[in-house]
Amino acid sequence: MPLLAYLSGIQASHSGGLVEVEQWFNHPVPLVGAAVVLTVVSAVVELEFRTQWSQIGCAAGLVALILGGVPIAFLALALGGSGTPVDRTARPGHPDHVLTVTNKAFSIDPVYHVELMTGSGWSARHWDLGVWDERDGRGWFQKAEWSGPDRITVTAEREVRVITVDPATGRPGEPTVTRR
Repeated sequence: MPLLAYLSGIQASHSGGLVEVEQWFNHPVPLVGAAVVLTVVSAVVELEFRTQWSQIGCAAGLVALILGGVPIAFLALALGGSGTPVDRTARPGHPDHVLTVTNKAFSIDPVYHVELMTGSGWSARHWDLGVWDERDGRGWFQKAEWSGPDRITVTAEREVRVITVDPATGRPGEPTVTRR
């Protein structure tokens, strides 16, 4: 069951996915860890440990799981953040359309992820508008803003990207890219 929840979280993490489902279920370490713990518990409950060798083997397996699981859990907690929010701007006149900028870098050099969130509650969806990294040839990210009622402009050092948003569905269209 935890693996099915995680699979729904992975699916929701893609562009157009449900925001709440991603936030609840896109956590591989606790969900896969729960699946492993449930499997071990069911194996221990099912097996009879009559011989000394079966008891030693079970203890060795549990120690290996613990020694392997603790570093993985520590790394997931240390590195597994969703990033640092940089900016959050609602569309003028439509508070249910929000433009977000997040720094997803694990190092000093920033990596900016720009998304459009539409809707609210369990029906809210997120749409990926792009990731800007200094090393990708587009230069440093400068800003993302609503430049019109249904238009988003993302400005980088070497390009300007304009994205039109469908007013009925909130779904972004293909960007128009202009080199600077």
